[in-house]
Amino acid sequence: MKLLSSEIKNKVLESMVKIIDRERHNIIKANKKDLDAFNREDQALFDRLVVNEAKVDGMIKAIEEVRVQNDPVGNVISDLTLDSGLKITNKTAPFGTILIIYESRPDVTIEAAVLAFKANNKILLKGGKEAINSNLILEQCWHEALVENGLSKDWIKLLHLKREETQEFLRNPSEPLDLIVPRGGERLIKFVKDHASCAVLISGRGNNFLYVAQDANWEKTLKVILNAKTDKISGCNALDKVLINKNIPNYEAKLKELQHVLRRANVNILVDENIGNILSSENKIQEEDTWYEEFLALKIVLAEVSSLDEAVEKINTYSGGHSAAILTEDKNKAAQFMEQVDSAAVYHNASTRFTDGGQMGVGAELAISTDKLHHRGPLGLKQLVTNKYYVFGDGHVRV
Repeated sequence: MKLLSSEIKNKVLESMVKIIDRERHNIIKANKKDLDAFNREDQALFDRLVVNEAKVDGMIKAIEEVRVQNDPVGNVISDLTLDSGLKITNKTAPFGTILIIYESRPDVTIEAAVLAFKANNKILLKGGKEAINSNLILEQCWHEALVENGLSKDWIKLLHLKREETQEFLRNPSEPLDLIVPRGGERLIKFVKDHASCAVLISGRGNNFLYVAQDANWEKTLKVILNAKTDKISGCNALDKVLINKNIPNYEAKLKELQHVLRRANVNILVDENIGNILSSENKIQEEDTWYEEFLALKIVLAEVSSLDEAVEKINTYSGGHSAAILTEDKNKAAQFMEQVDSAAVYHNASTRFTDGGQMGVGAELAISTDKLHHRGPLGLKQLVTNKYYVFGDGHVRV
């Protein structure tokens, strides 16, 4: 693959900022066509589909953030000269071609592509049919910026494939694919994993848990739970399950206060058998599948546990490995929880809503990876490269 200079990549991004700003009215107008045709029964998907002035501003901000970051390609990881005189240098290198498959969110067409492009990758975008008008105009913006700077439109391309065609493309791609990143729900991720013939980086389900320890500060607890659940219900970092230690002082009164706070925020509450004996007006969990479910809605589970160990076991059994939090004033207890919970991000006395590239100092992100290879957590610019060894000899042979 041809390596582009940092200068030319940054010029493309400078052009994109101007073009997106100039076309903002047309982008929002195209998005309205998608919104008008969308069935609003899936509120979370609808929220992700919306492009307004704030979303356009967010696209521009993402491009500018990536533009000012250092080029991640060609950086020396290690540089060794062996006793034989053989010189071995390990450098960062592009993946090659990255396919990004995503549902609903047109801003991914900008925010994901800008990261992959700055990391010198060719990008194939497969958006959902519900966002077709939005994605088409954003692709036009990319192509204008590329051509304006003397580059081929092929660097960033929107795939126009139906489900069956996408399935066949994954199995037998018409061009080399080096990495696939699915952005969406479990059905999409499973579809890609079942059919892909190359590496897949999983941006997994949320289904995030929060454990309230016996010594938790209750004022902090209420504030964190409310934020994590209601700040953005369509976010993969939103809270779904709350495990409460039954030995909390004034247990019943605090449960009823939490119930009041959540109801006031229009959150639908499900409870386990034990908490159901106290909050008798709430619906009880009917099947185990609920524990595995990412809600993406104003819905939450409240359940009772007797210890930190029980909470950790439950989280590691059911969570999506995305984010988990503990509310406690005991730093040792927090450390134990954070070390033992198997999630990409673990929190002490803080909302899970911070699992985000911008909030974590990574900048714009391609996804939140719940895989352990090659990277876990926010997938930013520095993580969109692989590596390559450069070996320099002078007629060296191995004996």
